[in-house]
Amino acid sequence: MAKEIKKIDYLVAIQSELKAPKNQFNSFGKYKYRSAEDILEALKPLLKKYSCYLTITETTKEIAGYLVLTSKVSISDGDKTIFVEAQAGVNPERKGMDIAQSFGSSSSYAKKYALGNLFLLDDTKDADSTTNPKEVKPVAKIKPTMTTDIYNAMLEYINTGKGSVVSAKMDNYKMTKKQSDTLTRMIKENTK
Repeated sequence: MAKEIKKIDYLVAIQSELKAPKNQFNSFGKYKYRSAEDILEALKPLLKKYSCYLTITETTKEIAGYLVLTSKVSISDGDKTIFVEAQAGVNPERKGMDIAQSFGSSSSYAKKYALGNLFLLDDTKDADSTTNPKEVKPVAKIKPTMTTDIYNAMLEYINTGKGSVVSAKMDNYKMTKKQSDTLTRMIKENTK
């Protein structure tokens, strides 16, 4: 057992020595933060010192109607590899960003949190953990697009007298005007 612990001493050493101060400033939110690039820059000399290497891989997939980017950060001494993953949602319709910028923003976010988790970086003073909950604005939920199966199930629910259930669920989906109008009309017709 003692031999196994020795294999990961490099990670403990890096975790205790890594200093990645929050040198960036968000003038809109009035808070300091560190970027993934800041963490990587502070990490490079320690990787060299302990003869380790770091790899970052990213994948995207749809989960429950949401596009999710997963960033996997792995550190290895050539013998033992340890990894951490972090996820961030991708909103391709984010205001003021094209799709590449939206993916880049989510990538930076996931990468930063995976690095922070692997190297035990404290983020207690980030905007994500502001001390005044009234200042925290809720994140807008990205609505999944209504599929044909969901639309047909809603029509069936309306036809079986469960229009109120459908009415309560309609706001959870992004749908066409025609779908919305049809469901609304059918709910009204079946409740008369």
